Amino acid sequence: MAKIVGVTLSERVVTGLVIDHRLEGGLRCFPEEHEDEYALVEMPAEGIVEVLRDQVKATVAGHNDVVAVGLGVPGLVRNGVVEEAPNLPQLKGARIADMLGNALRAEGISAPVTIANDADAFAAGIAATTGKLDAVVRVWTLGVGIGYGRYPATDGVWEGGHTVVTLDEKENYCGCGGRGHLEGIMGHRAMRLRFLDMEPEEVFEAAKKGDSRCGEFRKLWHKALAAATASSIHLRGPGRFYLAGFNVRFVDMSMLHEYLHQMVKMSPLQSYSLEIITDAQETRIIGAAVSAHTKA
Repeated sequence: MAKIVGVTLSERVVTGLVIDHRLEGGLRCFPEEHEDEYALVEMPAEGIVEVLRDQVKATVAGHNDVVAVGLGVPGLVRNGVVEEAPNLPQLKGARIADMLGNALRAEGISAPVTIANDADAFAAGIAATTGKLDAVVRVWTLGVGIGYGRYPATDGVWEGGHTVVTLDEKENYCGCGGRGHLEGIMGHRAMRLRFLDMEPEEVFEAAKKGDSRCGEFRKLWHKALAAATASSIHLRGPGRFYLAGFNVRFVDMSMLHEYLHQMVKMSPLQSYSLEIITDAQETRIIGAAVSAHTKA
């Protein structure tokens, strides 16, 4: 019955108290209003740590036996350091685990802080909430960028959104500047750069109505996800892949299955499955807590 504070950091800071893999009480959010989506983007790293400290402190109030704090952060995270954070560039190089730990200790909270990639934390949350803590769980998060999460976490970089899925020299829309990346095709930001005259939802709607340009992109979008998934299968084996994020609305499962079948031909590797799952904040908070508990 360990008490752990789960925290996610993206456009907002969300915190919750997790007891025995279940959320206890509600969630705290900063900023409270969704409209203030750039509040953290414009804040220095030290300011973000102060927000994290205050939110954790408020969540801990009344609970003196919290054993850990788990934080899910977007970007390349290793050994308590945010080595790369394209969506929150001010965090690059920040030793967030140490910074937040020190800030909490100054407030009398001695629980150790563990940080993980937010997609890995989400995968841990899926494992916990679906009763699959003894299985390998992989998840693609389709949003502004493309996240790839895996549970149990293992050593490695695991920036699956930057998997190379094409050799076309014109495919350079990825936010990291790399060529041919999955995120450069599927990411919301990348789609807006590609179709300057249309929003992504308009592109997929036009594709359904027979627009040839949009129709070809819709095929490319699904082929890219199939290619990245096939690469994971060939490297790590088959299993269940979850799909989540606000752009999961564009996924045509029959098309995705067809392309994936064309790419994975070895019979021992064909026992994979795909499932769309709701991207709930509660799941991410539980996952951040599970990640901290696993490493504690």
